[in-house]
Amino acid sequence: MIAKMTQYSFILLHGDKEEFLSGLQQLGVVDITRSTKPVDAFSQSLLDNIATLRQDIDCTLKGSDPTLVELQGQRDAILKEMADVTPWGEYDRERLAPFGLHYYSVATKKYDPAWEERYAIQVVSQSGGLTWFVVVGDNEGFPLKELPAPTHTPSELRPALESVRDKIAIHREILEARKAEIPKMEQHILNIQADLDRYLAGVAAVPAAEDTIDTLIGFAPSENDAAVSAYLDQHGVFYLKDEAKVEENPPIQFKNNKFVKMFEVLTDMYGRPAYNGFDPTPFIAVFFLLFFALCMGDAGYGLVLILVGLLLKKVDSFKDMAPLVVTLGVATVFVGFFLHTFFSIDIAQWKCFEGIRWIFLPDEIAGYAGGMVLSLVVGVVHLCLAMVVKAINCVKVNGFAASLGTLGWTLLIVGGVIVGAIALTGVLSSEVTKWVLIVLGVVSALGIFVFNDPKRNKLANVGMGLWDTYNTVTGLMGDVLSYLRLYALGLAGAMLGMAFNDMGKMVLGDGSNLVLWIPFILLVLIGHTLNIAMCALGAFVHPLRLNFLEFFKNSGYEAAGRKFNPLTK
Repeated sequence: MIAKMTQYSFILLHGDKEEFLSGLQQLGVVDITRSTKPVDAFSQSLLDNIATLRQDIDCTLKGSDPTLVELQGQRDAILKEMADVTPWGEYDRERLAPFGLHYYSVATKKYDPAWEERYAIQVVSQSGGLTWFVVVGDNEGFPLKELPAPTHTPSELRPALESVRDKIAIHREILEARKAEIPKMEQHILNIQADLDRYLAGVAAVPAAEDTIDTLIGFAPSENDAAVSAYLDQHGVFYLKDEAKVEENPPIQFKNNKFVKMFEVLTDMYGRPAYNGFDPTPFIAVFFLLFFALCMGDAGYGLVLILVGLLLKKVDSFKDMAPLVVTLGVATVFVGFFLHTFFSIDIAQWKCFEGIRWIFLPDEIAGYAGGMVLSLVVGVVHLCLAMVVKAINCVKVNGFAASLGTLGWTLLIVGGVIVGAIALTGVLSSEVTKWVLIVLGVVSALGIFVFNDPKRNKLANVGMGLWDTYNTVTGLMGDVLSYLRLYALGLAGAMLGMAFNDMGKMVLGDGSNLVLWIPFILLVLIGHTLNIAMCALGAFVHPLRLNFLEFFKNSGYEAAGRKFNPLTK
């Protein structure tokens, strides 16, 4: 549900602005209309400080930073040079310099002893299938490419290597000790963000009376009117307040219960509604949960998700996601049980469920796969609900007369589906059903073709009605078929899981050989882990698509609002 907002207009002396904004931060419920991005060098510097602190925290958590990376680069360079010079051993470069040495390396099997008859060659070492040697004096015409002369010996490089390694160890200790400072760094980020928010709010003030006074616009939830007014009156601030209007683009605050609140992050991925729109989160909460469970379609996989969610509670960076993961897991367990699948095993065949098999989804309904029929039925219900929501919101925003076209389509499609469903139960006779559908069709046609726009010519309304009919019929059919993906994804996951189970059985045989249980467990465990990961990815993306496209399109949802962001400490 969208919280009702009150608009405040503040008028204050220019010198009182900072103190006033600091007070609003303490109050923590007023959203001052302001920029969300830096507007000058000072605000950019604050944002840069936040970015630097976040980078420091990230580096500290990873146990690495630019200094450590540089030291590790120095270490690797020394190790590489040491590997290059080690084959040449220890020697006195000054004593050997007058002899004009030329350095070579070649695969031992390609070393030609005939070279020694023409050149003064000294083999230095052989290892790893390679031969290192030098040519003394003249090397003109030698068939190999000469190597660069070594600049150090291994003993000369060891002190530098030990020094760099000591520096790396010390810096790692510093990074480890810095982890205790992360809470302070995070708090510092919050403080800077508060300063940035307050500064941007101050910049948004409109000066007047030769810069002696400033005016500000803010919004607060109407439920906080008493607290805000009491604060403003106590501090002698001149203000005007009025009910927020759509044209003022008030911020959007959701008021939902704990269950629905978990899914607000999904709504924010698409965008918040306009102030006169509707909150889609309750619908997303129910149908995303159902769609996710249908795509996973396995009670065993649901138990794994519950376990993952419980483990996430112990990880600070993911603990906010844990309740949602657990909820998705619980839904998957119930839906997977209804689909009688447990780690891709058909539990309907188990004797322990012999007396309650009637609660399982039939394999076939009216000659079609039960899962496919279920997906289409769920899709039709989802789309019908979207149309009802669109009709209600259209009447709320535009009035009854301007909504007759939308009401006509809703009555025709939703009413037709309801009447058809009742007729299938046998409650209505075929004759009664026929006349009810005729009445629905006539009433709907008047709204669709004649009264879809009271301000427009009736002939133009008919033309527009025909165009809407074409778009609705073609679009609606495609929208309904889109829900087949719920069945397809669930089936694909089940088939892949069965394949891993069958491969495991082939490896295990009759189970008499205990040694074969190890590869059997590994194969099934790894196979189902991969399958769960792929199923979870599809179960997140495709239900999100069905909500963001099919539901939002048919409900007329528009993401035109901005998130409520009050000044806070």
